[in-house]
Amino acid sequence: MNELSEPKSEPRPKPEPPPEADPSDRWTLIRDVAVLQAKLIVDGLRDLVLVPLSLVAGIVSLASGERGVPGTQFYRLLAVGKQSERWINLFGALDNAPPDLEQPMPFPDADMDEIVGKIEAFVVDEEKRGGMTAQARARFEKAMDAMQGRK
Repeated sequence: MNELSEPKSEPRPKPEPPPEADPSDRWTLIRDVAVLQAKLIVDGLRDLVLVPLSLVAGIVSLASGERGVPGTQFYRLLAVGKQSERWINLFGALDNAPPDLEQPMPFPDADMDEIVGKIEAFVVDEEKRGGMTAQARARFEKAMDAMQGRK
């Protein structure tokens, strides 16, 4: 061997090719995107219908009640809305998400009902102290009584 010749090196192992993506994963994603779009449209149409229906059902419930107890029309509409929410299952495609998917920004534990409850508690406290809300409630009660045909 000549001193100037390069020493023989061991052959490098060939890098393993990246694992091929499962084509079914791509098709699952494409399907999930398309289904979400359809569900968003259905959900939006449902909401568009529920806005006026809930107002009408609320008014009918207030007007049709007896002895100060409102009718059940509004809550029956809510029950149908909740069933439709389950049926639409807007975010059902999460079942196909990778198992190690992390939720980047989790929502707080409180939901909208809890937030509304806190606001309501504040308003009730103000009313008990004789604030402006006591007068507003008295006028509202008077209007509701008149709507139900009582004076």
